[in-house]
Amino acid sequence: MSKPLEKGITERTTGYEGVVWNILGQVYYPKAVCDSSFAFETNSMPGQHVPVHIHPNQDEFILVQEGELELKLDGVWSKARAGDLVRMPAGIPHGYFNKSDKPVKALFWVSPAGKLQELFQALDNLDDVERIVELSAQHDVEFLAPEAND
Repeated sequence: MSKPLEKGITERTTGYEGVVWNILGQVYYPKAVCDSSFAFETNSMPGQHVPVHIHPNQDEFILVQEGELELKLDGVWSKARAGDLVRMPAGIPHGYFNKSDKPVKALFWVSPAGKLQELFQALDNLDDVERIVELSAQHDVEFLAPEAND
């Protein structure tokens, strides 16, 4: 079943259709959902991160809105600050880390949407990391070995 983009506004500090996810303590708000794209806002507190992983079939972007993220993109460390746009082509290993002492707010989006919305629904309030990795693989997100985060 096809899902086209609906017109409208997803207001600040809200999720599309009122949805909010808690994924390992990070707050995610879906902002736009359709077949061609999936956009979501993340709010990462100091020390929070998403380990290095791959989306084999999706391009991903991050627009940092507040704060600073450290990224490992294709094996190289870099920083993205408020206003910066990070481009991550499909198949490129990447992870993001809030190593600062301040919260980070960022807008992410992937294209095509793939199974990412369904993955976030499954991960909401789940704290079993082994199960998270398993579910992620079933939804086309492949986490690399822990040493990839060094």
